Parts: sequence; C-alpha cells; structure tokens
Amino acid sequence: MGLTADELRSGLDAIARIEPSIARALEVAGYPEPRIRPTGYATLLRTIVGQQVSVAAAASVWTRLETLLGEGIHPETLLAAEFDALRGCGLSRQKQGYARSLCELVIAGSLDFNDLPTDDEEAIAQLVQIKGIGRWSAEVYLLFAEGRPDIWPAGDLAVQAGLHKLLRLNERPSEKLTRELAESWRPHRGAAAIFTWHCYNNPAL
Repeated sequence: MGLTADELRSGLDAIARIEPSIARALEVAGYPEPRIRPTGYATLLRTIVGQQVSVAAAASVWTRLETLLGEGIHPETLLAAEFDALRGCGLSRQKQGYARSLCELVIAGSLDFNDLPTDDEEAIAQLVQIKGIGRWSAEVYLLFAEGRPDIWPAGDLAVQAGLHKLLRLNERPSEKLTRELAESWRPHRGAAAIFTWHCYNNPAL
C-alpha cells in the first residue's frame, strides 16, 4: 500500500525541520491525503488502459474489459483474447501491445510484483521492461502502491511546478535541478512529491 497519513505527516515534518519553505507551506496548505493503489499486475494494467484518456473513459474501458475477461483480468485470459474483442472494449492496437507485454512478463516470471528488488532503481528497471511503462509510471507505482518512502519523480511537470511555487524559485526547475534541490530531503522524498502535487493548484500559496 502507499504511504499512510502518519507516514506522510512524519516525512513532511522531518523535511520541514530543515526546509523553512516547506514548513511555511504546511501551515497554509495542511497535510496531503494519502494516495494509495493496490499492489500487483492489475494496477499496471490500469495504468496502461488509462494512458492519454480521461479518468471516466479509462473506467469505462476497464469495465468492458472485466465484463469480457472476468474480474481482475488475469494475464492468461487477456493473452488468449482476440484483437477485435479487445478493440471492441476500447483497447487500441498500441495499448494491446503494451498489455500483452505486461502479461507475458508476468506469466514468464520475469516480473514478480511480490518480489520486486528493494533497491528503488533496480525496481524501476524491472518495471520499465513493460512496453508503454516509462520511468514516471514505474515511480508512481512504487510510491502509490508499494509506499516506498524515497521515490522522487523529478521528471513530473507538476512536481517541478509545485517545487517552483513552494521554494519561490524564479522559474520552474529542470529535472536535473529538481533532483538536486531534494537531495537533502532523503529518505522522505516520496512525502515531498505528494506534497508538491497537493500544493500545485493551491491558490493560497
């Protein structure tokens, strides 16, 4: 599961003790709500389904897929499904390729969601084996599903924009600078990432 409310609070409190800008923002914006997703294959499949479509559209596709393939959409069942049947559910040719890549890795045992490496970079390297899953999607999975406390998706534009606002920088930082600015926040950068999203559109800041 993702970081709990208590874990978010303790992580942000630790950062606030060394970063006055975060302490000030916490007073204004308060603590963020947890962002939690289930661990496992289905969460990555949902990520693929949801790429480049609205939340409502993704939910509709998922419902049609479960109607066709059964609840949870087991990898073997999806691989056995015909192209036109999946397309009729709203899964494009490209996304079918991504979904099949995920299923094949799971069935082959090359990707075990119950035994991902404890090292974050090694875990990311395993997840990006899946076609259509880039570093950002892997990081979000590790943060929201596994609750890894030090995940810092520095390439996320909202994280960069949130940091721009929180630290009152002259401009939105680059991915490289975003990484550098958060180095002293280890091992609580996951809580910081969730806080940047929490603050991104907050007009009080």
